[in-house]
Amino acid sequence: MDPATASLFLIGLMFLCLGTGVWIGLGLGFVGYFSLAFISGKDPSLSFATTIWGSMNSWTLTALPMFIWMGEILFRSSLSDDMFKGLAPWMQRLPGRLLHTNVFGCGIFAAISGSSAATAATIGRMTIPELRKRGYDDFMNIGSLAGSGTLGLLIPPSIILIVYGVAAEVSIARLFIAGILPGIVLMLVFSGVLITWALMNPSKVPPPDAPMTFSQKLNESRRLIPIVGLIVIVLGSIYTGIATPTESAVLGVVGSLLLTVITGTFSWKMLNDSVMGAVRTNAMIGIILAGASFLTVAMGFTGLPRIFAEWINTLGLTQFQLILALMIVYMILGCLIDGISMVVLTAAVVMPAVKAVGIDLVWFGIFVVLVVEMAQITPPVGFNLFVLQGLTGRSMGYIALAALPFFLAMVAMVFVVILVPDLVTWLPNQMLGQK
Repeated sequence: MDPATASLFLIGLMFLCLGTGVWIGLGLGFVGYFSLAFISGKDPSLSFATTIWGSMNSWTLTALPMFIWMGEILFRSSLSDDMFKGLAPWMQRLPGRLLHTNVFGCGIFAAISGSSAATAATIGRMTIPELRKRGYDDFMNIGSLAGSGTLGLLIPPSIILIVYGVAAEVSIARLFIAGILPGIVLMLVFSGVLITWALMNPSKVPPPDAPMTFSQKLNESRRLIPIVGLIVIVLGSIYTGIATPTESAVLGVVGSLLLTVITGTFSWKMLNDSVMGAVRTNAMIGIILAGASFLTVAMGFTGLPRIFAEWINTLGLTQFQLILALMIVYMILGCLIDGISMVVLTAAVVMPAVKAVGIDLVWFGIFVVLVVEMAQITPPVGFNLFVLQGLTGRSMGYIALAALPFFLAMVAMVFVVILVPDLVTWLPNQMLGQK
């Protein structure tokens, strides 16, 4: 079978698996098995067990369940309520007022969660009832929450950056640092969308709350101290070199448990629910990674990634043209599968081509995460849309339309990092040195 026919056949087989509801991890493994057995002519049993074990037996991956567990603990604590009360006094002077608590609340929670769905669910559970009660426009309330919830993927410690780092063999610490400046800029862009909307629709913004003195605002902001302290412990330990990402994840779990005890929200039921939630999420990611790892090995035997990279070279595409093409591919994939699956599914085929044209893999990781963020709010498989549908009772179409301005803001952000790559690479190069 010639390479072009083989590629089309495997793509068709993958979409058949996805369309029939087969678990993504099992579908990846099946396509890998088929590739070895019928295209490369190798015996799949010779590499199956060792590949699956090797994909799971990774010290880097041990950070994943810890960060997931930390997010589950915080999701079930009262810290999100304190965060709203600490942020609200400072938002009153901005056009759009308390709608900005969605943006900055998601940004802060993203720095201790790592999950887009957990960020949207936690902040949404806190802000949606409060903003509705105060008369804020539901359309922009939901839209800002849908867009801002995606910050959980970009602002470290990001689960998907860990997955990408393992798949692309890139330093997790460097990826974490690279996500900081784009994450902050994206928060400001989202806030700019709210300011523009508020200036265009002043009648839809309720009057401000009673004014507070500066000392009263500072007094309310004391509620942010536990969360900020946890962020400093988790991320500061990585950036200063005191701890590896895995060790900092353990510090985060211990710190979040201590905070639940201090705030009086600890219970054995909460602990059990957080453990079970983390186990379910990690098992799902583990199956996907195992299937993708086996598919990667199978692709290596078939030679398709090398052929694809050589084909890209013959096209003479510039870095910019390749990035635009991959952006379109990832946006289409984002309508069909989740972000983690997108990363591991395409790594074996895309990475050789990316390396061939000399694209920095740390920069490319942030680019991929930005595009995956866009996929989180695109139907029919946008995870944040499902989360908000459960929280608000609104239709999927309504939520997707409300998220559209923030989707367009993310498209603009992608072009910003393309045109200004130093926004991604400058900080890790300053803190960790040139690669």
